[in-house]
Amino acid sequence: MKKGYIVFLVAVAILFSAYQAFKFQYNRLVLLDQKVQESWSQIENVLQRRNDLIPNLVETVKGYAKHEKELFLEVTEARSRWAGAKTVKEKEAAAGGISGVLSRLLLVAENYPELKASGNFLSLQDELAGAENRIAVERKRYNESVNGYNSIAKSFPAILFVRLFKFDGEKEYFQSVEGSSIPPAVQF
Repeated sequence: MKKGYIVFLVAVAILFSAYQAFKFQYNRLVLLDQKVQESWSQIENVLQRRNDLIPNLVETVKGYAKHEKELFLEVTEARSRWAGAKTVKEKEAAAGGISGVLSRLLLVAENYPELKASGNFLSLQDELAGAENRIAVERKRYNESVNGYNSIAKSFPAILFVRLFKFDGEKEYFQSVEGSSIPPAVQF
């Protein structure tokens, strides 16, 4: 009787330990997956903030640079591509496109001293610079979240849970759009 009771308790302890390990691995993957999604949402948030500032900047520059219609059209198209992007890759590409035309827009402003002296323009320029800094910070945080997820998802025994419960085997890091390190060419 005593031996059967001890075997029963050991079996219960083993099952309970296995359950706890199983629960821990699964919940950790869920938590890390949610952290990556939260980080990406924050990138979208600051990209949208920048996107919302652009029409004000365009209108301010338009008042001084009436002959730059092609550039204004490019800004509008870039914002439309952002609005229509669905996947992370599409949004990365659209954000890179916005950065490019925004750089060109700010370079055009260099040719208009009265525009550069405008308080409205300077304020918008400062807000955009702040938005760009926030974007960089949020991209870094996103990549840190992806790194945390990928490190766990590829380790043992978590990799078994990834496969069993169909979690992403690996999350994609945020990467710069190809050619984004080359400054935009502005011709007048």
